[in-house]
Amino acid sequence: MAYTDIDKPSDYFNTKLYTGNGSTQSISDLNFSPDLVWIKQRNGTRYHRLIDSVRGATKELYSNSTDSEITVADGLTSFDSNGFTLGSGIASNGSGDTFVGWSWRGSDSSAVSNTVGSITSTVSANTTSGFSIVSFTVPSSGTFTVGHGLTVKPDLIITKGRGSADNWVVYHKSISSSNEDDYINLNTTDATSTITDIWGTAQPTSTVVGMNAGQTLIGSQNAIAYCFAEKKGFSKFGSYTGNGNADGPFIYTGFKPAFVIIKASGFSGTDWQMYDNKRNTYNSTNNYLRPNLSNAEATGDDIDFLSNGFKIKTSSGWINNNTYENIYMAFAESPFTTSTGIPTTAR
Repeated sequence: MAYTDIDKPSDYFNTKLYTGNGSTQSISDLNFSPDLVWIKQRNGTRYHRLIDSVRGATKELYSNSTDSEITVADGLTSFDSNGFTLGSGIASNGSGDTFVGWSWRGSDSSAVSNTVGSITSTVSANTTSGFSIVSFTVPSSGTFTVGHGLTVKPDLIITKGRGSADNWVVYHKSISSSNEDDYINLNTTDATSTITDIWGTAQPTSTVVGMNAGQTLIGSQNAIAYCFAEKKGFSKFGSYTGNGNADGPFIYTGFKPAFVIIKASGFSGTDWQMYDNKRNTYNSTNNYLRPNLSNAEATGDDIDFLSNGFKIKTSSGWINNNTYENIYMAFAESPFTTSTGIPTTAR
């Protein structure tokens, strides 16, 4: 019996830290050619920048903003066989500034046309890791579906209009899977909200996800969606209830985490929190960034990365308010047990 779907998670997701040089710089030593790169300046307030291979290098969107897509010629200029190349732009490569780049692997080939939805999409999908990038043009009005290429139902969908001031709308299985009207925004502090048919007229399936022009996204524009499906030992999307205590909940993921994002979905006014295993190489893991804010990296709101999950080590209401639900997305450094039965080590 296999204990995990992926023995080496760094073949599909990885985090790179680097210092800007104000010139051309190659960020290498990844085990793959990335198809989605998310960059954030750590020591300053430059925006979060998301660039993917389907929209193309130099095409940036910003998780902390509703801004339309912008072409930045001196930003991320290419996706390479083992990393990515940066130009001289200060937002991604300012001299002496510190940065973090989170990278996901897509299909290892050019994106393909997908016609299984009511409208055609262009998709780069990796069914092994459960990740796809979906590009499409939003109709002028009404509900519609797009093919996502995962072959299983997605557990997490993050979508953004490229040509207008749309929010980053999130489908998460812990708040949306029983009701296609529920969603949360990545770029705000809002709690879970409800709009009729925001995910179309039915739940996502193994082939398509539904949306609503004028509700999920403003109509008649190009849009992008990042879709994720859980893979044992590699990714996990779930929720936990806070206890308001510094001895907080333990969340089992089945792997030692490399990257965790948490949001208190049960009440508004709380920021999203981002942690990874490179900015903190040992516990406590307490350096965080916030995808809904451009703020510099801060310290606090501790969690521990363990061999089979993570544990909340703070009473902070941002991630552990008593009795309230928190959603999370997590990706692995190593599975708790490999397919050959070898256990991972703790930090």
